Amino acid sequence: MEGKLANPAPLGLAGFAFTTWMLSMVNAGWYPAGSVGLVLALAMAYGGTAQLVAGVLEYKKGNTFGTVAFFSYGAFWWSFALYAHFFAAGVPQAFVGWYLFVWGVFTFYMWIATFRANMALQLVFLALWVTFVLLAIGNWGMASMGTLGGYVGMVTAILAFYLSAAEVINEAFGRSVLPIGPFNRTAASSPSQSA
Repeated sequence: MEGKLANPAPLGLAGFAFTTWMLSMVNAGWYPAGSVGLVLALAMAYGGTAQLVAGVLEYKKGNTFGTVAFFSYGAFWWSFALYAHFFAAGVPQAFVGWYLFVWGVFTFYMWIATFRANMALQLVFLALWVTFVLLAIGNWGMASMGTLGGYVGMVTAILAFYLSAAEVINEAFGRSVLPIGPFNRTAASSPSQSA
């Protein structure tokens, strides 16, 4: 008989939150662009890899939403790190804007899927969608929108950190210590199963 599987969502959320926070501080102008080297290392080691691992574990649990979300955003961090380190030279900023905008499109329909999940997860995806759109507009020539995107990215990271913490703490205590909002228990497509 197979034992209970651990919930991989807090791992993926933490990897996402940590890396998003660090990059967003650069995007908001708190640190210079030269600071991105540390973000790239984090994107590969935690933001990318931890989310890919979480995606594999969500797949094993039969969670389509968690699989798609964690694999995709893990791949986002790897693609960002590879682009920034090896391929950025000669790429027009407007084209980078399209990269970010298309990630916004993906995030928008993933946000729609969170309507069957808890409120905390809905807020993470809403904030992430807004972040991608603002960063895209910033790369299309409105630099102030990119800076604002950095600040919204930090909000996104805080929300993801909170949900990760809630998942771990609530499970450890066997009750809702950190509330995450209503959850539709009949929904099978949420990476977050705690109340």
